[in-house]
Amino acid sequence: MPNIKQAKKRVVTQSFQRTKNHSFKTEMRSAVRKVEGLISEDKKEEAQDALETAFRKIDKAVSKGLIHRNNGNRHKSRLHKKVQNLSA
Repeated sequence: MPNIKQAKKRVVTQSFQRTKNHSFKTEMRSAVRKVEGLISEDKKEEAQDALETAFRKIDKAVSKGLIHRNNGNRHKSRLHKKVQNLSA
């Protein structure tokens, strides 16, 4: 337990940020899972719409520093490739 006043304040701030970051990463993962689910069901049109949402979530996570830029690009590239390989 911190003894210094500023350290006590940081504990409160960090816990708030941790919950915010966790919920945002969960939203991002859910968007990716939704796209992958639509891919497995061969629904190309819906998958492309969900892909745009997933891209926005991934880009937002990268800009917030929740995931590394290369990691975000890798996720987007793999998802895009899977959607493009679907038969219409």
